[in-house]
Amino acid sequence: MTPPAGASPIRVAIIDDDSGLVTVLDRRFAALRWEREVIGYAAGPEHLAALRLHVVVVNPEITGLGYVERLAGALPGLALIVCSRPATVSARVRALRGGADDWIPKPCHPEELVARIEAVLRRRRAGELPAEESTIVAGELEIRPDRFDAYAGGRSASLSRKEYELLRQLAAAAGRVLEREDIYQRVWGYTMARGDRSVDVFVRKLRQKLELVSPGWRYVHTHFGVGYRFAAEPVDAPAPPERVAEPQPEHDQHDLVTAYS
Repeated sequence: MTPPAGASPIRVAIIDDDSGLVTVLDRRFAALRWEREVIGYAAGPEHLAALRLHVVVVNPEITGLGYVERLAGALPGLALIVCSRPATVSARVRALRGGADDWIPKPCHPEELVARIEAVLRRRRAGELPAEESTIVAGELEIRPDRFDAYAGGRSASLSRKEYELLRQLAAAAGRVLEREDIYQRVWGYTMARGDRSVDVFVRKLRQKLELVSPGWRYVHTHFGVGYRFAAEPVDAPAPPERVAEPQPEHDQHDLVTAYS
């Protein structure tokens, strides 16, 4: 992905102390006319933000996995790719659920890493909202793509990147129920594995954060066995008239499918 003439070059930082890998990557990125920064320590979010980066390739062996999670929370617009020696499944899952966009084990071919960076950036660009949809307002909530966060009464929900993407996708569905598999494809960018509960875990975290800033409203509603729906509804809102006007059968479809969390 060599930037076209006049386009802003891709800006990437490598946080690693593996001099051999860093040298190889630096040469490959230079050939692509990408702007590069090599950092041998866990640089703070403020330092990275000042560099106006598109992507960071980070080795958690020198920063710790907590650093990846903190970086994802502080800079939701920044793509994060973990490049490390083979690790346990739990470590990889923690990094990906904590905000990393991808994990590639060492030793790796520089061309594969370049391809993964390009794929991550394509997914992110495809998910950007048009300018005319820059803010979504529902109930007390303002969903702000320019800040990758949600606000209620001026208070930030402090959403992580994945939590923000989840909220944005649900809100953009305009009241439609999104199936778990569809949500996973939209937010994580690939097909959900059987038994994966990532969507449910992130919905729970999202609800907790929204409740802290807007306790009088509920926004994300569960449709058991199907998925989730976004709608701003007051906590004490009465049940719709059609549900109380006459008795429902014991196994009414509404009871089986629609419920609040």
